Amino acid sequence: MTPVKVVSYNIRKAVGTDRQRRPERILAVLAELDADIVVLQEADRRLGARLSALPFELLGQCGWRPVPYDIRPGGLGWHGNAVLVRSRVEILSFRPLDLPVLEPRGAVMAELAVHGLALRVVGMHLDLSGLWRRRQARAVIGHVEACAAPLPTVLMGDLNEWSLAGGCLRDFTDHFHFAPTPASFHARRPVARLDRIMTTPDLSVLDCGVHRTALAARASDHLPIWATLAPR
Repeated sequence: MTPVKVVSYNIRKAVGTDRQRRPERILAVLAELDADIVVLQEADRRLGARLSALPFELLGQCGWRPVPYDIRPGGLGWHGNAVLVRSRVEILSFRPLDLPVLEPRGAVMAELAVHGLALRVVGMHLDLSGLWRRRQARAVIGHVEACAAPLPTVLMGDLNEWSLAGGCLRDFTDHFHFAPTPASFHARRPVARLDRIMTTPDLSVLDCGVHRTALAARASDHLPIWATLAPR
């Protein structure tokens, strides 16, 4: 079976480390990665109508199709979380996930079929507060466990967890395996593994890494992380 390549990327509303909003740079970074499925954080602007930071026409021109959560007109996802797929990926179902919050936070779920594999994907951006991160992690785990049918599952996102083993990581470790992706924040000098990819035991991580290029170092304050997956 052809491996599935997934990416998690906090795009900071397409504002780069030079403080310029240039969505075309984000899409150029995604072109460098050439993934099947991308989970984005901070994909919508935070103020006003909270429109997508990536123009829909540019997404289409670059071969990306957003999972259509359609929660807010002109928005790409739910509380900034979005899922993009290539045309070869079939969207089977999708829904936003409510999380316990101190500040506006949420997560998204999609069931997808790619290269003959049915896959459940969860994208998230957890709270800055450690207490609320743990509550949100437990809520995400509960949403996955409540799904009617078991599926190989990959969870991705910005966990905002600076600890290497504590905090919300302890909650996730009891249920999922972490891909050994390197530090991805700050993009110019990565020192923290805030962005993570996790899988259920029925998925193998064949390879993984952080995408560190000159373009990625300018496009956002986070570098994208990636993994290639296959069923066990």
